[in-house]
Amino acid sequence: MSKEQSNILERQRVNTREPRRYQVIIHNDDFTTMEFVVRILKEVFFMNEEKAMVLMLEVHHADKAVVGTYTYDVATSKAQKATNMARESGFPLRLTVEPEEN
Repeated sequence: MSKEQSNILERQRVNTREPRRYQVIIHNDDFTTMEFVVRILKEVFFMNEEKAMVLMLEVHHADKAVVGTYTYDVATSKAQKATNMARESGFPLRLTVEPEEN
C-alpha cells in the first residue's frame, strides 16, 4: 500500500495579544532642581520644552506624575537611564515602573 499525501493543512488557533504596558512615574523631591527634571524629560523621554515644563510642574504640585507608558523593557530602560543621569549629577531623583491599570 502506498501512502497518500494530503494537501489539506490544519489550522491552528493562535492567541496573540498586546504585551502588557508599564508606566514610568517620576516622583517629586526637595533636592532635584526643576531644570534637571526638564532636562531628563527632554533627553530621556524626548519631550519638547513646553511639554517638559508642564509635566515638571505637575510633578512639583502633585508629588508624582506619569512620564510615559511603554513595554516593560523600554520602561525599565528609560527609568534606569534617568536614574543614572540623576546620580551622576548628584540628585536623588526617583522614577518607578508600574503596570498600567486597564
